[in-house]
Amino acid sequence: AERGTINLSRIQFLVLDEADRMLDLGFIDAIKKVAEYLPAKRQTLLFSATYSQSIKQLADQLLDHPRRIEVARKHITVDAVTQAVYEVERSRKREMISFLIRQGGWNQVLVFARTRYGADKLTEELLLDGIKAAAIHSNKSQSIRTRTLAEFKKGEFRVLVATDVAARGLDIERLPHVVNYDLPQVPEDYVHRIGRTGRAGEDGVALSLVSPEELPRLVAIEALLKYAIPRQTLAEFPQVAARRSVRVQALKQAIVQSKTRKAQDKAAQDPSKNLTPRRKKVVPERPAPKTGRRGSRS
Repeated sequence: AERGTINLSRIQFLVLDEADRMLDLGFIDAIKKVAEYLPAKRQTLLFSATYSQSIKQLADQLLDHPRRIEVARKHITVDAVTQAVYEVERSRKREMISFLIRQGGWNQVLVFARTRYGADKLTEELLLDGIKAAAIHSNKSQSIRTRTLAEFKKGEFRVLVATDVAARGLDIERLPHVVNYDLPQVPEDYVHRIGRTGRAGEDGVALSLVSPEELPRLVAIEALLKYAIPRQTLAEFPQVAARRSVRVQALKQAIVQSKTRKAQDKAAQDPSKNLTPRRKKVVPERPAPKTGRRGSRS
């Protein structure tokens, strides 16, 4: 519009779908800029899965005396999804999810993390445990996300770790397991997450790992569901940490030893980069020559 390549003067409708996600991705400033070029006399429709204070402010800015229509479901979750909560310290979540995957023999599981850093970190930990995993989030390009999702569907790795933004619109048939590694900030997002499993008449399992700090979020989710999610425990889980710690320490030690060997091999091939300092050759000083005059012959 700024370059004059498109004429927006005859636009009659502006539709903003998934406004909460556009807000998360930082697109709102761009949307406001586009709205400046649209006719003031138009109809604007805004759709959002959640209605936070930020969404309300956005609606007040872009809409003129809007009517709010809220659609509530009688059955928020499907009966085909078995839900459960494991209460666990935050520091032990990574150990527990690895244990659950191994114990259950899960071959395909979608795991939700709250942040991009958390998704990447969890993926690294799972790989360290010998569990093939990959992450998708808004910092990865669309082409990478599409390729990663295709590989997950084909079974090339077992665990897909995703944030809520990246998982929006994911369609995975017959997904058997969903794990909430972090509980969502917004209770409605819990419904979207577990709705990825238990589709097309298939049974699904949705598990949540809840730390003590997340209990208020769990209370809010249960209030939305009008349902107390069953708690479960793992009696054999306490022994897992020690075994994993031994494996991790052994792996770290092996990595250090490997790096040391590579450095030594490289130094041996290139003497100029030898890490061991050479000993200086000590040469004894020669005595200074005598400077006296020689006697003359008679």
